[in-house]
Amino acid sequence: MRLPPAAARLLPAPLPAGAGLWPRRGAARPSEQVENKTKGKLQKQICQVVLDHFEKQYTAELGDKWTSVRDVLTCPSCWQYAILLNKFSQSAELENTLRVKGYHLAFRGTLPYLPRSLKCYISRTPRRFPAQKHQTGKLKEYYLLNAASVLPVLALEVKDGEDVLDLCAAPGGKSVTILQCAYPGQFHCNEYDDLRSRWLKQTMESFIPDPLVNLITVSKQDGRQIGDFKPESYDKVLVDAPCSNDRSWLFSSDTQQAKLRLIQRKELSSLQFQLLRSAIKALRPGGSLVYSTCTLSKAENGDVINLILKSCANVMPVDISEMAKAVSQEFTFLCDTQQHELLVLPEKGKAWGPLYVAKLKKI
Repeated sequence: MRLPPAAARLLPAPLPAGAGLWPRRGAARPSEQVENKTKGKLQKQICQVVLDHFEKQYTAELGDKWTSVRDVLTCPSCWQYAILLNKFSQSAELENTLRVKGYHLAFRGTLPYLPRSLKCYISRTPRRFPAQKHQTGKLKEYYLLNAASVLPVLALEVKDGEDVLDLCAAPGGKSVTILQCAYPGQFHCNEYDDLRSRWLKQTMESFIPDPLVNLITVSKQDGRQIGDFKPESYDKVLVDAPCSNDRSWLFSSDTQQAKLRLIQRKELSSLQFQLLRSAIKALRPGGSLVYSTCTLSKAENGDVINLILKSCANVMPVDISEMAKAVSQEFTFLCDTQQHELLVLPEKGKAWGPLYVAKLKKI
């Protein structure tokens, strides 16, 4: 899951953005260790300001686990890409090709929720399948994504006929994934930024056939206000929130911009809290909400959820530990999380994430 600056996500005014990757614990300086692994053009793209910041923060928050996580995040050649098949444009030939190339179906365990129509292929070997270009009138056969990005959708457990809100929807990967799983009664995909909203619409047109695509509402509202505009309107809400985006921030080429983001980063948790408050208002009693980010930051993950649970008497945590257990062969999780949350840690051979997921229910 790769999130852009928060300003480009939901808000009228520029807010904290994009994100990065980090060095590791140990005797050698972060810059020296990265230098050994990254050559030429790639090595020049790593932002030392971000490396230093993440090294300090994540060593404190993750301890020894930060070493292996950092090794993956600072080595793009280790990164892996999953292939989410489009059920509206499937071919047996494509699946055969994937198997021949060494791909296999992810999510093979006994999950609490796993629709047969959802097919996501992964490979243990770092490789990238060619992307398909948008062609008007022709549906794409697959969507390339980080396999961990499917987990928030599996946690949401959308069923046919339910009214669903994807609060921070662009570029549209999770919306596409939801539609591989079920046919919502009302599907509302929100994206404030005009350019990204057009990108979201194009994604829908690339993967979803007429007339189904015409039943999807794509809006450009401030996500913090949707709960006031549409109170108790949805059975399920996904908040894939603007965050620090650790996987990309490390490679910021503009050092001054990276320094500015370090300052703005402190504001992100406030934005995330406001989005969650809005999402809770938009939920019907008995409805479920899934919150996700692609950062390791405790301040943007567990701290935000804990604040919501303390300040909102009408929500309760939902246990997702069975889902995590069922996919533990494909993903590595941080051990000391609560039952209503999980944090995917990238490691070599399982280079998915980082991704945080938490599930809540409105009562």
